[in-house]
Amino acid sequence: MLHALVIVVLVLVYTSTAFSQQQPWPGEAGDWRGFEKRSLKIAGHSGYVVLPKKQAPGNPWYWTTEFHGATILDDLKLLDEGWTLAYFDMSNLYGSPKAIAIMDGIYDELTGKYRLNKKPVLKGISRGGLYAFNFAAAHPDRVAAVYGDAPVCDIKSWPGGKGTGKGSPGDWGRLISSYGFKDENEAMAYTHNPIDNLEILAKAHIPILIIAGDKDKTVPYFENGAVIKERYEKLGEKITVIVKPGVDHHPHGLKDPTPIVDFMLKQVDYPGKAAK
Repeated sequence: MLHALVIVVLVLVYTSTAFSQQQPWPGEAGDWRGFEKRSLKIAGHSGYVVLPKKQAPGNPWYWTTEFHGATILDDLKLLDEGWTLAYFDMSNLYGSPKAIAIMDGIYDELTGKYRLNKKPVLKGISRGGLYAFNFAAAHPDRVAAVYGDAPVCDIKSWPGGKGTGKGSPGDWGRLISSYGFKDENEAMAYTHNPIDNLEILAKAHIPILIIAGDKDKTVPYFENGAVIKERYEKLGEKITVIVKPGVDHHPHGLKDPTPIVDFMLKQVDYPGKAAK
């Protein structure tokens, strides 16, 4: 009887372990800056992952919501640290509820089938800020941190162009359609922008990093990142902000990515992580 029970337990343990193992990445291996790249489609959207030479314990990953490669130096440093990079094309959805639903499917597959860490760091470059902050607000338990680089944090500022920035009429029309607004007035009255959702992130103590130029004419810092900073601090949460004097919307990132990488490495806990 005892012998049979031991066999049953061992079978259950083996089965559980087998199903919890990471599935192999599909397709042929490509190259991205000397690292292995795997293309795949999830939730109907094409994308890819870039794999480190040696995956860090806990499978940490860095999800760029738009314009992957625009801040390549921090990408490369995190690959060296054993992080996986991920990007999926969701262009022209502007962080709308449709986009968040797609991100849900991508997240489920990457953390389930491929066993990536349950809490990625989200990188929102420019309009990618809408995706990153909105996903964090929808799922604060699924995000380790948010890094916004010249991020759009209020649709009225961009693409609406209702502040000091020039906006983008074409993108404004597509955004209104994507969000399902009946007209511009409804878009202007929208109260679930990243700048409006910060209490959710604050309750979850989600760290935020903002990097932006103070002369940004496309996504004005003082209508976007600066509002995030002011409101997050009022909620009692710490936020790291690096303002680049005299810099417009481009270039993104930093010439020395060390502050970005150090911020990221502090946010994801996993066994055996080196102290930073």
